[in-house]
Amino acid sequence: MLSIEHLSIEFASRPVLDDISLLINRRERIALVGKNGAGKTTLLRLIAGEYTPTAGRISRETDMTVGYLPQVMLHHDGCTLREDVMSVAHEDEARFIAEMDRTIIGLGFERRDFDRQLSEFSGGWRMRIELAKILLQHPDLLLLDEPTNHLDIESIQWLEDFLRQSPSAVLLVSHDRAFIDNVTTRTIEISLGRIYDYNVPYSQFVTLRQERHDQQVRAYLNQQKMIHDTEEFIERFRYKATKAVQVQSRIKQLEKLERLEVDMEDTSRLNLRFPPAPRSGDFPLIVEDLRKDFGDHNVFHDVTFTIRRGEKVAFVGKNGEGKTTLVKCIMGQLDYLGKLKIGHNVKIGYFAQNQAALLDENLTVFQTVDYVAVGDIRTKIRDILGAFMFGGEASDKRVKVLSGGERSRLAMIRLLLEPCNLLILDEPTNHLDMPSKDVLKAALQDFNGTVICVSHDRDFLNGLVDKVYEFGGGRVREHLGGIYDFLRHKKIDSLQELEKNPNTPNNQNTPNTPTLPTSSKLDYAAQKAEAAARRKKERQIAQTEEEIARLEALQAEIEKQLNLPENQTAELFQKYETTKHQIEQKLYEWELLSEE
Repeated sequence: MLSIEHLSIEFASRPVLDDISLLINRRERIALVGKNGAGKTTLLRLIAGEYTPTAGRISRETDMTVGYLPQVMLHHDGCTLREDVMSVAHEDEARFIAEMDRTIIGLGFERRDFDRQLSEFSGGWRMRIELAKILLQHPDLLLLDEPTNHLDIESIQWLEDFLRQSPSAVLLVSHDRAFIDNVTTRTIEISLGRIYDYNVPYSQFVTLRQERHDQQVRAYLNQQKMIHDTEEFIERFRYKATKAVQVQSRIKQLEKLERLEVDMEDTSRLNLRFPPAPRSGDFPLIVEDLRKDFGDHNVFHDVTFTIRRGEKVAFVGKNGEGKTTLVKCIMGQLDYLGKLKIGHNVKIGYFAQNQAALLDENLTVFQTVDYVAVGDIRTKIRDILGAFMFGGEASDKRVKVLSGGERSRLAMIRLLLEPCNLLILDEPTNHLDMPSKDVLKAALQDFNGTVICVSHDRDFLNGLVDKVYEFGGGRVREHLGGIYDFLRHKKIDSLQELEKNPNTPNNQNTPNTPTLPTSSKLDYAAQKAEAAARRKKERQIAQTEEEIARLEALQAEIEKQLNLPENQTAELFQKYETTKHQIEQKLYEWELLSEE
């Protein structure tokens, strides 16, 4: 269906992909894996036609169609959700409407959302709309770059089922190990500009990849020893006439030698531990008859539970059901009705989705971590930074030049090093690759304090939590056991409820954050001020999106110029790096504005 032959691409004379070849067949489902910066997104953009290769070619079958979901996208307003999705309809409209309903509802929307304006949805929900439009077009090849980042567990499960049954071929990038294991049957790894193709799911790939890595390391070390011995021989006998022929032979041997490369950095096994947690009371958190309203909108009510010292629990449920709202109540950031008691000697460590905004922009990455590290852990700072993709020169970057994802990872490292006995983590894995998630998960498993984790990442929660609190329909329900015990139990419950009353919706809240108070609860002046502030933020968001679009167009133009050897000047390279940094800064600004 699609073949890639001897493809290479460089940016500013730096090779990203080097002479790669692969074939994608119809209906194949492939996971594309590799470290951040390895070239995964670059390969997707090459296949989508957004980049032009430096060498080689990509051949497609006639009339083949491609659907591409990037990590970051620009959205357009001026129509409703229904109108936007219907804009991709090509076939029988009645059949398309039925399929549209199933797809949009499967991705977490409700029917009452269909006629809402696109401008009313947050960035995460608008990503779901773009995903729905791509899925409904049934392209021959689906390119998905981190499709689960803004999906809850139920929507991820729906997407898994959809992709397994889809006639489209799928090439996807994801840090959700359970998702790619459930969807894909072939794994392609990008490492040091080359690809390694395994005709197995990801979990089997991990074992085979380790075997290959061990073989590469042995071959590399053997070659390094041979090079060292040969160079030593040359140096020792360079000026001895009787050895001149042998010396010249060894020199030529080294000149012709194809040097082996191996990715020696393997920090996924780093044994990182939290500082010992100071002992808290037996019950770090007690909640009784808790209720939270925003005006006439009830988020949850009659919430009662107790978390014991040392428990590790998960908050799960559809977006908009109140998980983050309850966390903010615990943190004292929102008022509430009912009782919420923080136990004796509880010291909370909190990772919020906007935690990155609290970092000191003038410090370097290393200084940010060094400032909070105490004891023996100080000797491992470089190793810890490497485990979270801040190895080498990246540790000397200043916080102000980091992207939003990099700042989130740095904030996570700080949290790992500060002594506390109640950790509250709100979507901690969204910007972590799989090795970094493994490091964090292992550290949490060894942590002797209490953990509350808001997450949709089943693989991350599996083996970590032993109790699940499900948010939905204004209630919070306790489930004993791990995340997969909960999922099996919930599937049975959902079927029973469907049989009892098929018309009862299971979600009474809108996908977005809680609605603003109604006019009966606010006086006119307060409403006016609230509306004015919202309009100002919306204008700033629109201006930022326009600036991002302009900068991305400039970046694309510079990349085209850099593809030509005669244009690869230091000045143009600097312009490219400056533009890239400006885009990262604007994306971070956009994230903050959208959250506000």
